[in-house]
Amino acid sequence: MTLTTATPPKTTPRHVAGPPRRRLRYAGTVAVFLLPSLIPLVLYTLIPMVGSFWTSLHEWDLITDMRWVGLGNYIELLGDPETRAAFLHTLYFIAGYLPLVYVGGLGLAMLLNTAMRGRSFLRGIYFLPVITSWVVVALMWKWLLNPASGIVNWVLGVFGVTGPGWWTDPNWAMPSIILASAWKDLGFVMIILLAGLQAIPREYQEAAMVDGASAYRRFRHITLPLLSPSTFFVIVISLINGFQVFDQVKIMTNGGPGAATQVVVSQIYDLTFRYGRAGTASALSWLLFAVVLLVTIVQIRGQRRWVTYG
Repeated sequence: MTLTTATPPKTTPRHVAGPPRRRLRYAGTVAVFLLPSLIPLVLYTLIPMVGSFWTSLHEWDLITDMRWVGLGNYIELLGDPETRAAFLHTLYFIAGYLPLVYVGGLGLAMLLNTAMRGRSFLRGIYFLPVITSWVVVALMWKWLLNPASGIVNWVLGVFGVTGPGWWTDPNWAMPSIILASAWKDLGFVMIILLAGLQAIPREYQEAAMVDGASAYRRFRHITLPLLSPSTFFVIVISLINGFQVFDQVKIMTNGGPGAATQVVVSQIYDLTFRYGRAGTASALSWLLFAVVLLVTIVQIRGQRRWVTYG
């Protein structure tokens, strides 16, 4: 006697089952709900992206007709020393900004995660710079770091330290921008990491304390691994924002002194509006997009090795 196993019939989800007319009606319903988001996405993101790529294949001064050059703009940029310098300056900014904003945000998050009075008030105070206009923040820090009359150099002088030239000195201009940028974004990083800290079950810490683990070991083996999803998010967002740094550079130094703070986005701005080379600027923006996309893909693939979920 041979036993046979019946194969269960294949089922179709209820919302797509039935004749083609019903499936078409379901697709139309979904499209209607997506339209409020899809229309702005197409009008203000996808169409400008296509237009930018088409412009990158031409030589255009924003006034006369376009002239087709193909990949000539890209080839020119890849061999341009000013473009390489702009990318290096951008990487310099990221190398100083990312550790500073993460360590500072983590310190504030751990401080505000403890039982202390006025926590809600302090969270609001630390988050206030995040919602403040970059124009206000950059002008404030430009005044604070003024080498002649700024408060920072005055405080250093009280302790007998001669303050640097800050944004007027090619060697200190980028650190000035890094300091202002980290101060503004500390609140954002703090909120993300604070949410991650509060999601860690208290029982893990208590069990480690019972086993005699020191505060450092609890932080190293419990807090940091379980905080890795929040850390991953902060790193990805901060890197993307770092590659697009512009506002503070434009207001504080305008790419100077001596092009010491000329980053990629400020070079795109100058190529377009100062030199009338919109095609070259569009090509540079696509090169920047490619770099950001590559870095993001590497991070997403690499997260499997160090990000712990659950």
